[in-house]
Amino acid sequence: MIQDKSTKRPEMNQRMQRLCQRRNRLAIEGRRNLYMDGLLHGIYQWSPGSTSFSPETGVTAIAAEERVCLGDHNCRVGVGKPFPYADQMPSVVGKYEYDPVNWAKDYEFFLAHSPAEINPDERIVGEFHWQLDEGRKLIYPEEIDVYGEKAMALGAGGSCLTHTCPDLSIGMKLGWKGIRAKIVESKERFAGDEKKCHYLDAAIIVVNAIIRHIRAYGEKARELAGQEETDCRSHEYMELSDICERIAEDPPASFREAVQWMQFYQICERMNGHGNGYGRLDQILQTFYEKDIERGVLTPDLARDLVEEFYLKYGGNYFSVSGRNENLDDATNDMSWVCLRAYDMVGGYNCMGVGWHSDIDKDFYRYACEVVARHRCGTPALLNYDIMRKSEIYSGVKEEDAWNVTYSGCQWYCIVGKEYCDQDKNVIVLVQCLQRAFDKAVKNQPESFDAFYDLLLKELKISADALVALKNMEYHYQSKVWPEIVVSCMMHNCIENGLDVTDFGTGNYNFTSVNLLGFTNVVDSLLNIKKMIYEMEKTSFAELSTAVRADFIGYESLRRELLDTAKFGNDDDECDALARRFSDDIENVLRSVKNAKGFHLRPSLFQFMGHSIAGPFLGAGIDGRKKAEPFAQGFNPTHGRSLNGATAVANSMLKIDQQKFIGAPWQCELSPSFFKNLDSEGDALYKLTTTYFSHGGMHINANILAVKDLEEAMKKPEKHQDLMIKVTGYSAHFINLDKHYQSEIVKRTRQNA
Repeated sequence: MIQDKSTKRPEMNQRMQRLCQRRNRLAIEGRRNLYMDGLLHGIYQWSPGSTSFSPETGVTAIAAEERVCLGDHNCRVGVGKPFPYADQMPSVVGKYEYDPVNWAKDYEFFLAHSPAEINPDERIVGEFHWQLDEGRKLIYPEEIDVYGEKAMALGAGGSCLTHTCPDLSIGMKLGWKGIRAKIVESKERFAGDEKKCHYLDAAIIVVNAIIRHIRAYGEKARELAGQEETDCRSHEYMELSDICERIAEDPPASFREAVQWMQFYQICERMNGHGNGYGRLDQILQTFYEKDIERGVLTPDLARDLVEEFYLKYGGNYFSVSGRNENLDDATNDMSWVCLRAYDMVGGYNCMGVGWHSDIDKDFYRYACEVVARHRCGTPALLNYDIMRKSEIYSGVKEEDAWNVTYSGCQWYCIVGKEYCDQDKNVIVLVQCLQRAFDKAVKNQPESFDAFYDLLLKELKISADALVALKNMEYHYQSKVWPEIVVSCMMHNCIENGLDVTDFGTGNYNFTSVNLLGFTNVVDSLLNIKKMIYEMEKTSFAELSTAVRADFIGYESLRRELLDTAKFGNDDDECDALARRFSDDIENVLRSVKNAKGFHLRPSLFQFMGHSIAGPFLGAGIDGRKKAEPFAQGFNPTHGRSLNGATAVANSMLKIDQQKFIGAPWQCELSPSFFKNLDSEGDALYKLTTTYFSHGGMHINANILAVKDLEEAMKKPEKHQDLMIKVTGYSAHFINLDKHYQSEIVKRTRQNA
């Protein structure tokens, strides 16, 4: 029974104020920044010689000046210098091999040389300064470059790393000692299978390294206790030391131990790579909460404080709350409120989501909308659990698994512990498919618009085939190049089968998700072709090709006519019908292509950051876009093209069957004037979002910011250090973003009414 449904923002105590100040300082100093390996990597999610984000220190194959800052979206705390023991890594001193034990020995060394540090005021400890790829090369064999470069030329690309959702309940039930015993048992069962036993040997090395790392924090706390002058603080350090010593091997037995266990897991896993989600935080912690409340050792306020600190330590973690339980009843519980209140208290960059459904506790969801309105930076993300679940079933997930779907990243979701969804790291640039079809039409004009449209779908299939060829090569090497052993320990069917989560034959779901860059631009372009060339005969393929290549210089009148044609996002039935047709056909084409693991490609109406930067690379567009202008973000309207308000945008989006996609976020940019003359901003968001969800919408990121404030922040960043924004699927301080992204955000259409 939920005892307290207050939606008033709690008061922050002095300890939490100091921890918040440290969190903010680290962000403003750039010590949480995440970098990307150049602009091309942002478009294609792949570039030669690179398969990951750049280290904070710039130690990478990519020149430091080519790196692009994605803002404070990192879980590490940068120290401004490379990993100091890189030249002593086992694979450097000895031999580098594509081998799980070779990888595990590097991981063991790296973890052992990552310091156990405890900062003032902390009750939840654990952070790190470097990722493993700063000490061990994350480089695939050069033969993959041939596939990658071919895919890029055809408008496709992708890389493999993380982006799944481990089941933390496995480790929290067994503890690391139990996980190790499970590995040993599996190894005994597979005696004689050299490959599996070798992998399980690597897993034992990894688990032992984690146990030692957690114990190092206990030793550090004990050392600090001996240095303290006050009995109170000395006692706190000893208590922390005891907790670390217990959960180094045993499963957590209290709420605080559970939160601390998760923090240690996250740092040990995130050293391996950036990108996983971690499930439904309220479901994970509820049992611990209930037991400690009943024992009288925990209060709701103390629980909230611990979750607040958990958020502050990590920030970019993808958790969700609410949704439905295994019986499809409302899963909202006391911890749902605690977790939401904790974010309401500390704010800042965070990537939590709330799973709406038709039976959700209305008071809780109303509070979630109030929190979004209060913090104005798209947090929490608002998601439709029912559509996510239906989407998983539509794609082939069993109903008995689909209930445990969770929001796990920018726009994506997956089944906890049973789906390696390869999310957020693959793309098809639809605009390039259109360009190839258009170039062919210039030489030999199709007889009808439908004939041209069929030509476009053929080009899409060519890009999809190029992408899956690249992905299959990556899948072949992935478990050898960069096994994800820390994740595999928390997945079903991996240790049991002696296989890494990235390997073949685990029995888990292995769809290849594909982000789509330029969807809306292609829809608007198709309508222009249909209207201007085939119906009204106002131009030709040849003339339009010349105008586009000239960036419309000398063709301003033609561009104006292109812009005056109906655009997606204005509730125009003809345009929206074309969008529905195109989206359905994309899904059909990608579903027809299977990866080497036997699973089809699964489209997402989203692209991480490429929409902001692709214009100059790909040139002007048939939709009337000049090359310097950004592409539309996902399936949102193109910047400046939605003219009929938020309701029209929603109606257009709802005409697309969103359950067919692994992500379809509405990047809902609202001006503060949107709420003029309304009593409650939260109530307005509640009505807008519940209506959208009840008609089949999947996901809303609601930024509430004025353009003038963003422009002022670009000019005088020192005066806007606290300005937070939902960039695409993640939040960050606006002033920390690369100028490319700042400019694109400023150009987004703000809904005023």
